[in-house]
Amino acid sequence: MAGSAAIPRVKLVRRLAPDHSQLVRRLVQGFFVLLNVWLGLQFYLWVRALERGDATTSLTRPPGAEGWLPIAGLMNFKFFATTAQIPTIHPAALFLFIAFCAISLLLKKAFCSWICPVGTLSEALWIAGRKLFTRNVRLPRWLDLSLRSLKYLLFAFFLVFIAMMSADQLRDFMQTPMGLLADIKMLNFFRTMSFSAALIILLLVFFSMIVQNFWCRYLCPYGALMGLLSLLSPFKIRRDAAACIDCAKCAKACPSALPIDKLVKIQSAECTGCMSCIAACPAADALQFSLAPRKRSDPALRWKGRRLQPVAVAAIALGIFLSITLYARATGHWKTNLPREVYLNLLHGTDSAPGAGQ
Repeated sequence: MAGSAAIPRVKLVRRLAPDHSQLVRRLVQGFFVLLNVWLGLQFYLWVRALERGDATTSLTRPPGAEGWLPIAGLMNFKFFATTAQIPTIHPAALFLFIAFCAISLLLKKAFCSWICPVGTLSEALWIAGRKLFTRNVRLPRWLDLSLRSLKYLLFAFFLVFIAMMSADQLRDFMQTPMGLLADIKMLNFFRTMSFSAALIILLLVFFSMIVQNFWCRYLCPYGALMGLLSLLSPFKIRRDAAACIDCAKCAKACPSALPIDKLVKIQSAECTGCMSCIAACPAADALQFSLAPRKRSDPALRWKGRRLQPVAVAAIALGIFLSITLYARATGHWKTNLPREVYLNLLHGTDSAPGAGQ
């Protein structure tokens, strides 16, 4: 009709193929959860055999359990960086630390959303909370930013503390009963948990059901390190404004509450590369986890060879993890080679453990 306002044309470009990113990610998460359960069970049975003083058991300490010692990994990395020597105590912690850092350097914070069992548990809790309470709470921006700074402060504390230690001090600390038994002490923390510690954990569980990834988002110093490293990642979530239909479903799906629908690329240290935004996007090629596009007019050519499919993300993350751990095994730098008698003396002599002698 003449003189009437022009009706804007709505882009209705729909995705042609179903998105499988979350299925692939769940499979990778499941693999690492099962791996950690298996390692945890092995470690627990080994500790119980030590506490009983069982000299005939064939159980051995699983080195992979050192993945639960991120501070030992950071200390050993400082030792390795300053001496060019691989530490003999908790060497697996060093190699796992390097593997996880390498994954974050290349694939954003994929360690947190694809590999870390605590991240997987955190995600399961907020999903359960959404089903139970019908929704999750998103904190006001000022409070969210203030709380997010806590994990960086915690990481800075550990970083400064370790930076002040010399290589000799690091080596000496690792050879004290505290350093040698760090993994057993962590196990015993959960086995003999105090009422106050149990209450704090229950509160963290509750808040993790209410607020998406509460622990990971606000309190995890390891996640802070991975986030800082991820700023250097060449792969990022990128939005093609020409293909975007401005539905904002990506921003609603983002567990880190990032305004994906308003940005061209996501550089934030909070992006975990979980690809939830891509899974939620109904427009073909509007979002991709990719390198920077080529400067060409044809969208198909601009993005050709630039994107990472979910299977590729899984393959790269698993490839880094397996190659570094297999290298450590092949070169004899995976196990802490302490005689069984040393552990027995520490547990039953200088350092007692619950259940000793039972």
